[in-house]
Amino acid sequence: MKARFHAFISGRVQGVAFRYFAQEVASDLGVTGWVRNLYDGRVEVVAEGEKDRLEQFLVQLKRGPRLARVEEVEVSWEDFRDEFSDFSIKFSGF
Repeated sequence: MKARFHAFISGRVQGVAFRYFAQEVASDLGVTGWVRNLYDGRVEVVAEGEKDRLEQFLVQLKRGPRLARVEEVEVSWEDFRDEFSDFSIKFSGF
């Protein structure tokens, strides 16, 4: 079953290669969407794919890369839209 989520990740998640980590994990799992830094220090992720793959992706996002310290992940599940062809890093969240 395909699904989509919109997540906001807070903690020490900027300046620690979190976006690149998310892109690599998403690509490995076959998940599409995007990730970006927000002005308030959080990271925003929109992802689509098979629900089990998205759940695996969330597990990895909750861990983050080695230098990150994830404190909270707010997730909203949404209907699959088939909106993306890959997983990209957006640089326009500021």
